Amino acid sequence: MKIGIVCYPTFGGSGVVATELGLELSRKGHEVHFITYRQPVRLELLSAQVHFHEVNVPKYPLFHYQPYELALSSKIVDMVKIHNIDVLHVHYAIPHAYAGYMAKKMLLEEGIELPIVTTLHGTDITLVGSHPFYKTAVTFSINKSDAVTSVSQSLKEDTQRLFNTKKDIIVIPNFIDLEKYKPNKNKCNRDLLALAHERVITHMSNFRAVKRIPDVVKIFNLIQKKIPSKLMMIGEGPELEKAKQLCSTLDIEDKVVFLGNTNEVNKILCFSDLFLLPSETESFGLSALEAMASNVPVISSDSGGLKEVNVAGVSGYLSSFGAVEQMAENAIHILESDATLDEFRKGANSTAAKFDIHKIVPAYEAVYEMALKNCISI
Repeated sequence: MKIGIVCYPTFGGSGVVATELGLELSRKGHEVHFITYRQPVRLELLSAQVHFHEVNVPKYPLFHYQPYELALSSKIVDMVKIHNIDVLHVHYAIPHAYAGYMAKKMLLEEGIELPIVTTLHGTDITLVGSHPFYKTAVTFSINKSDAVTSVSQSLKEDTQRLFNTKKDIIVIPNFIDLEKYKPNKNKCNRDLLALAHERVITHMSNFRAVKRIPDVVKIFNLIQKKIPSKLMMIGEGPELEKAKQLCSTLDIEDKVVFLGNTNEVNKILCFSDLFLLPSETESFGLSALEAMASNVPVISSDSGGLKEVNVAGVSGYLSSFGAVEQMAENAIHILESDATLDEFRKGANSTAAKFDIHKIVPAYEAVYEMALKNCISI
């Protein structure tokens, strides 16, 4: 099968999932074409089975905002015609599903039917998509897709609550390649960032307000008062400077390391003892799953899809978002004993195994087949 994938080429969860999905599909013999404005960050190797097509947006003084959707839909049309793409998989409703629909419409004028599969990831629905400016277009794009999936049951329910959807939404959870995150303590240079007696605590996100970055710092501050610890902060975003200022105010600057964006997440998780994700909302919580696959227990909020990923008392603990003191208490309970930490490490890994990439990707293949069979003629 020849599959076109449209996604954001960033460190965000949707881009990571789309890229890993495409690479696994290529390993299974499918020909995969990524169509986006920059090569995805985790798309390290191109091959006869994996292709990248850059969307260029010419800059015209006439436009205050450059029309990416127009350039994207035109690029999709060209790539479908040149490479005989069988099905288009768009990740994120805005603007990808809308651009996909326009491409589908243009291709139909030439007698070419293009099935479109739309995967909903989170903020495209719960934050941006539900805004009155976009709601009508998002609803239209979902309903015009040949198949729609969401990464969690929670997100499916949010979509049905916020939008007048007529399409059945199939829940296919995010996944993890367990082999990539298999810990190898012999290669973990833990002493580069922490002393032998210190616990290593990690947070990873795009540092937006919804991630509650100040809560990460506050939770860590309470932990380090009881247990010698270091905090690794992975990622960049609008809340980064606020986090640094709070560390300064709490006088813990020497205990917090800001690592920025990195492609070596698995190496950092290798020497982590605990992962913090106190988000206000999460459609799934891919970063938590990455931690769990690395044998790292998770302290998280119970928002959105996190309840479907993090199992209380097994892979970590869940609390209401904003419950800083309770999260810190749960973290201390896990960290204060090596035996307790080891039990939670095992629980985290066994829970992550349920989301192994080899178990999840066949579900997408089945959806592609369904979309090909039921392609809507518009």
